[in-house]
Amino acid sequence: MSALPILPVTTVGSWPRPHALLAAQRAHRAGEMSRSRYEQVVDGAVRDAVQAQHRAGVDLITDGEQARDNFYSFVADKLDGVRLMTLAEMLEHVEDKEGFGRLLDTLDVPAFAIRNPTCVGPVRAREPLALPDFERLRRCTDKPVKVTLPGPYLLTRAMWVPEVSRTAYPSKEELGEEVVRLLREEVARLVAAKVDFIQLDEPVLTELVFSKGQTRTFMCASLAARGDPTAELQWAVDMLRVVLAAAGTTRTGLHVCRGNWSRDEGTLLSGSYAPLGPWFDLIPVTQLVLEYATPRAGEVIPPGAKELGLGVVNPRTETVESADEVVARVESALRAVPRENVFLNPDCGFGTFSARPMNDAQTAERKLAVMVEAARRLR
Repeated sequence: MSALPILPVTTVGSWPRPHALLAAQRAHRAGEMSRSRYEQVVDGAVRDAVQAQHRAGVDLITDGEQARDNFYSFVADKLDGVRLMTLAEMLEHVEDKEGFGRLLDTLDVPAFAIRNPTCVGPVRAREPLALPDFERLRRCTDKPVKVTLPGPYLLTRAMWVPEVSRTAYPSKEELGEEVVRLLREEVARLVAAKVDFIQLDEPVLTELVFSKGQTRTFMCASLAARGDPTAELQWAVDMLRVVLAAAGTTRTGLHVCRGNWSRDEGTLLSGSYAPLGPWFDLIPVTQLVLEYATPRAGEVIPPGAKELGLGVVNPRTETVESADEVVARVESALRAVPRENVFLNPDCGFGTFSARPMNDAQTAERKLAVMVEAARRLR
């Protein structure tokens, strides 16, 4: 395994799934394809995603989350007590059906294309959440690798649907304790397997500071946060601290964005990361993986002693940024962050939801190649 250069290039995680994999997902879910055959299709898709990153010259490789329906829903395949529900199915259970329906319309969310892992009983692990993904990825590359996991706050908010979850957990806090335990155990497994980088995804933290806990995004459509965002942020930080304690000296990242479900930028959240700065300081993570390629993100805020995974290309646009544009974004950030603490990445994944990718694989690869060229010039 090679060491990382200065200004390493990586991805946030997801990669567009090929049509054969999408068909296999549907067939496997319907019981029309064996697990062994499905795993073979996933193996091929991961190899293709890795090869695309190799061709582009990426330094820190991900598996493109090819085995996952989306970046957090996949846990339903690994856990007892969790069932995948489309947002249309969830609409049947939530009390405020009219409000939920309006939310889906406003946010440009396809109710049948996105599935949510919903707690319907006591949550217990049938198998590791991400260790098999790491082992598959390790077989595909000799380069350093990153493995992604949903953060405990995101996962608890997504899984908690009061109307069906209260039979197993009287409160979301009690469900959160179970989620923290499961994620902490998974981080420990990955550390023991010698993973290079573990990234936790907590995109909905921005919602708390931009919407004051009142507006619900599709990523946690089943749960209204507390009216006081401070209490909700403290809960999120507390959960993250417990999970990250299992990481030891392994490099860890926290990805926080403003939504990556639509190409309509007007439906996505806007605002500086500055209100989250004091909370970021409390989280014992090596790196903050943040989006900065769109004006919606505001100016780069210094991450203190932490590394910065700097978003320099927009995964939702067909236009491929130029190397000059990326160089300019990095040079601007270097006024606030030491170059040895900066990684380059897209703002978010290229294929957050398997049936609703933000871009095609060819465009995604070209964007990665531009990032690599910019890093080469800056080095």
